[in-house]
Formats: sequence, structure tokens, C-alpha cells
Amino acid sequence: MTEEQGLRIRGWGLVVGSVAALAIAAACAPAPQTGNTPKAGSEMSRAIVDPYLKIQAALADDSTEGVHSNAGAIVTAATTLGAPAMKIDTAALQLAAASEAEPPDLAAVRDKFGALSDAIDVYMTGLHLTPPEGVKVAFCPMVSKPWMQEGSTLANPYYGKAMPTCGSFR
Repeated sequence: MTEEQGLRIRGWGLVVGSVAALAIAAACAPAPQTGNTPKAGSEMSRAIVDPYLKIQAALADDSTEGVHSNAGAIVTAATTLGAPAMKIDTAALQLAAASEAEPPDLAAVRDKFGALSDAIDVYMTGLHLTPPEGVKVAFCPMVSKPWMQEGSTLANPYYGKAMPTCGSFR
């Protein structure tokens, strides 16, 4: 082996070792932007739940009024919760975009609301969060999607006035 080949082999060994050290350091580092993530057992943020409930009520009434602005409020609130709430942020952005169509396509808005509901449900379940007092989680078997609402009478946002009581509370 020539001296040049030996230097190349040692150089690659240093590169491989450095890459491995960086990979280990990254794996041990805390998750990015998790400082605002709620503690297990706490209540889901009202900054997300309150505008969500306004969207749910509008869709249960076959309306898209206020969906865009309330979805925007959810985007802002989810951003402050850091990386774990990224799916909520993304789903709320998509819901806001769907509600901007002229005229709004109620079916498309409901579809995006379902994605937002799934994202919030996964977030709450994963972090073991509870809904705020007076808020219940319901499930629609027709679309296999959850939603949150206030009150004890079902108000299905996926079917609105056509099937207002379709579903059950969890």
C-alpha cells in the first residue's frame, strides 16, 4: 500500500467516524420546538379548541361562514405549540384554503375538517390531553372521523342538517 492510499483510508475513517458521531448526537438531542407542548393529562389548548368549535357548529349548520378565519386562528395557535402540532397546523392551512373557493365547496371543506379533526384527535391521544370542560368528542361511523363539540345533542359536521345526530359520543 502506498502512503497516499493509507492517507485516503485514514481520511475516510475519520469521515465515517464523524458522520456516526453526528448521527448519535442527533438521536440523543431533544425534539425540536417542544417547549410549549402541553404536559400529559392537561387540557387541550383553548386557542385551538374555541375556533375549531366555531367551524364545527358552522358545518353542522351546512355553512362555511367563518371557517377561513377560524382555521387561520388554529394555524396560529398550532404554530406556538411547536413541532408536535405540525399536523394540526398543516390540516388547518388546508381547511382555510378549501374554504376560500368561490363558491365554497361544502363537501371539500368537510373533508378538510375531517383531516383537521383526525390531526387534533391524534395529538390529544398521543399526549394524553383532555378536551376542555363542556367539550365532548364524538365519532361519525359514516366517515370514520371524530369531532369535538359542545352540548349533549349530537351536531354532526360531516353531514350537517341531512344527518345531524349520526354518530355517538366517545
